[in-house]
Amino acid sequence: MSNLNRRQALRLFTAAGVAGMTAPILSACSTGSDDSTDSTSVPSGPPVKIGMIVPQTGAFKDLGNELDNGFSLYLQAHGNKLGGRQVTLVKVDEGETGDTGKAAAEKLIKEEKVLALTGVVNPQSMLAMKETVEAGQIPLVGSNASPSTLQGAKYIWRTSFVSTEPAQAIGPWVAANGGGAIAVIGQAGPNGDEDDVRMFVETLRGAGGNIAGTARTTPYGSRDFAAILGQVKNSGANALYASYGGATAVEFVKQFRNAKFPSTFKLFAPGSLTEGYLLKQLGDSAKDIYTSLNYSPDLDNASNRRFVAEYQKAFGSIPSTYAMASYDAAAVLDKAITDATKSLDSFSLNAAIGRLGQIDSPRGGWQFSQNRAPLQRWYLRQVRADGAVLSNVLTAELTTLG
Repeated sequence: MSNLNRRQALRLFTAAGVAGMTAPILSACSTGSDDSTDSTSVPSGPPVKIGMIVPQTGAFKDLGNELDNGFSLYLQAHGNKLGGRQVTLVKVDEGETGDTGKAAAEKLIKEEKVLALTGVVNPQSMLAMKETVEAGQIPLVGSNASPSTLQGAKYIWRTSFVSTEPAQAIGPWVAANGGGAIAVIGQAGPNGDEDDVRMFVETLRGAGGNIAGTARTTPYGSRDFAAILGQVKNSGANALYASYGGATAVEFVKQFRNAKFPSTFKLFAPGSLTEGYLLKQLGDSAKDIYTSLNYSPDLDNASNRRFVAEYQKAFGSIPSTYAMASYDAAAVLDKAITDATKSLDSFSLNAAIGRLGQIDSPRGGWQFSQNRAPLQRWYLRQVRADGAVLSNVLTAELTTLG
């Protein structure tokens, strides 16, 4: 599919619908105020209290805002109801560390007595709060990437993806289209970048690709990339895979451009390098970067067209995968609360989430896999002009993972 132009790709995805998914389609979640699961067509009941854990301060605040936006947009479109019940949304600051994230979960479970939790930006927060969530038997529908080391959870669900999947999705494509040996770098530290680097190397080699030298990492929090970019230049690589996110991603891309690599040299990355608010900060320095992600705002399906239009109207910007996953978290809770409404408590809600089946989403149809993360399509995007603005433009469908 690497030779598809954008319009051909969109026609293909429109025609394909959700046929490419291996699981049968069950009742879909509502994605607009005119859907069959609108609050006027489902049983009503007492109000429900949902706890949202997102960074309200610190380095992850911008990402937390996008999670907040996506969930709030769904509530606005459904009369502030989930499963026909009025919602009280209690937001607690996740902070920047695993400890602050765990404290937020404890407050919502023990003091606020919430029915369910959502949000969580930092993978370390999700690991830190696992014991609290499992002991409290309160379902957490997390809406950002979760660490691959999260195993054995019964009450933690994720509407985003596992942190190793962007690399796993793009590795075979880069092996076939990277143009030769690939340099690989990423950030050492607690947030999954090393897992992403490891998975990319494993997947690329498994598809017959070659690594230029060895994969390299930079210290967590470091913003000086001159030395490692010099090593890449001298490695004989024809392209680079770089795993960074947040403010570090912005600084990396700018230094990469200043290093003056040849015009034929390609930069590949997980979607976190250019997604959402980061693309605005990067500007023209992000042009032509290829990324792997589970969502692109130009996916041509009815749910996404409605979602993008509603999001732009509400917030004046194009939605990111973070906003989309949080929107879907609300949709999951909406449908599960409806299903469990006759005897609704946290235990029955968790069981109802496990019975959901197919979700009609802006990303395309998906459903929870056995590891409680989405079985979903992955897409290749390239940063280029889309009308008057730069955007992560859909280039190809890569694979289905979950």
